[in-house]
Amino acid sequence: MNKYLFFLVFSTVFFQLAFSQEDETLPHPTEIDSLAQDLEGNGIIIQEVTYEKKAINPLAPSKAAFYSAIFPGLGQIYNKRYWKVPIVIGAIGTGIYVYSFNNTEYNRARDAFKRRRAGFTDDEFYDLNNDNAVGAEPDISDEALQDAQESSQRDRDLSLLVTIALYVLNIVDANVDAHLKQFNVDENLSLDFKPFLDVDPLSNRPNYGLALVVKF
Repeated sequence: MNKYLFFLVFSTVFFQLAFSQEDETLPHPTEIDSLAQDLEGNGIIIQEVTYEKKAINPLAPSKAAFYSAIFPGLGQIYNKRYWKVPIVIGAIGTGIYVYSFNNTEYNRARDAFKRRRAGFTDDEFYDLNNDNAVGAEPDISDEALQDAQESSQRDRDLSLLVTIALYVLNIVDANVDAHLKQFNVDENLSLDFKPFLDVDPLSNRPNYGLALVVKF
């Protein structure tokens, strides 16, 4: 009979843990009080601590994602993860800078190459030191300009993809972080078994048992 009562109490405790994320403060279960009184005579004691749960805002993850979509890092501020803001802004800012740099280099090489193909010799790469004789070969050849275009275009497109990925990651991070903040990860959550020894003051006989200690 003691085993059945023990498993009944054990199941009741885990049902409480399963519903610990509800939006409202859970009431103190009266069933455990009655079970505890019945089990005390069998050497099993339940220690219970009343608890209150914080209200859950189901729209918080959506708000965090929306704010990060408007401006990177804003969702992290909403989640009060201020240390992430410089990382987000620095990562996306670096991606934008690399994209802008490669785009500028691509345009320079493309404009010079187009003028060469049109028969002009006045582009910035034709005579870098302004010391070429009339009719001399350009300092940077047409083939080198074409290779520079392709290389800059490839780096520009790659940096664009990386920047977009970082932007999406910023939104996902804000959304997931807002979800995780609403989980109960309190260090006070514990479930422990302790041996129990008590002496009956009337008969002076020892009572042996197992104490189930649950803290919320």
